[in-house]
Amino acid sequence: MRRVTVLFNPNSGRPRRDRELNHAIGILQSAGLHTELTVCRSSQEASDNARCAVAAGSDTVFACGGDGTIHDVIQGLAGTPVALAILPFGTANALAHDLGIPLHPSAAAEAAVGGKVRRIPVGRIEYEDFSGKPSARYFTVAAGIGVDAHLFYKLTAELKKRSGMTAYYLKAWQLWATHRMRRFEVEYSNGSGLPQRVLLTELLAVRIRFFGNILRELVPGASLDRSDLRAVMCRTASRNAYIQYVAGALLGRQWKIDGIDLVSCSEVVCRLPEKGDDEVRSNDRVYVEADGELLGRLPARMTMVPDALSLIVPAAND
Repeated sequence: MRRVTVLFNPNSGRPRRDRELNHAIGILQSAGLHTELTVCRSSQEASDNARCAVAAGSDTVFACGGDGTIHDVIQGLAGTPVALAILPFGTANALAHDLGIPLHPSAAAEAAVGGKVRRIPVGRIEYEDFSGKPSARYFTVAAGIGVDAHLFYKLTAELKKRSGMTAYYLKAWQLWATHRMRRFEVEYSNGSGLPQRVLLTELLAVRIRFFGNILRELVPGASLDRSDLRAVMCRTASRNAYIQYVAGALLGRQWKIDGIDLVSCSEVVCRLPEKGDDEVRSNDRVYVEADGELLGRLPARMTMVPDALSLIVPAAND
């Protein structure tokens, strides 16, 4: 690590951001690193500035924000040798939790200076954006279709920033309890045998093992090092089944729940039903999210991109 670009999202949820950012940058500079700071006020700016950093010869890009900022930055880093480092300024900081990165930005900067490079595959999701155009994004934490994406459609970043994660979760619970579940068709493959077909109300493909906060291991077996997707597939519209699954995750237990399957797959294709469910077809509102960012609607396709991203992680991590 010699030349680094720091991409800072001033809208992330952490208070006292400027002072903590300056302290963290001071740590990088004291380590002899050539450091350039760029403020990114939108998702597109973060992605574009990450690409500019690659073109300008930076060997490391620091994403200063939450999981949404990281998501935007990796759009410009995936497929390049330039490494991603994280200074957590968000509310949830799920990826930082999973990687064992200290949650205080100064401590995270110190860990990065003495850290190591970890090369990982990333998920890729293709979807239809809200203008009706085909689009695609990389993801590191999770990608979801159905119920959870609908919640991101209803919830706002401002609510999370203003009220914190507890109020955010309570509002999400209220919306989830009243949400009318819509089914969609899924075809998935694990790389061997014939593709499987199923009708779902929710699909969540998870890449990390540990979310932190009140969530722990949401999907057993999930890992950033896996070359496939570890997915929760909900065939049921039963809210009790959802509650049982989430309760199991909160308590650190693994329960077999009727209508909810854990699947490992190399490819997932999701679309609206061609026949039968007129409500889904008429409303056309089955949403797609990745890393907590609302992206668009069905149809969608998830795959894995091998050897795609370098991460700076604490040296003590295995």
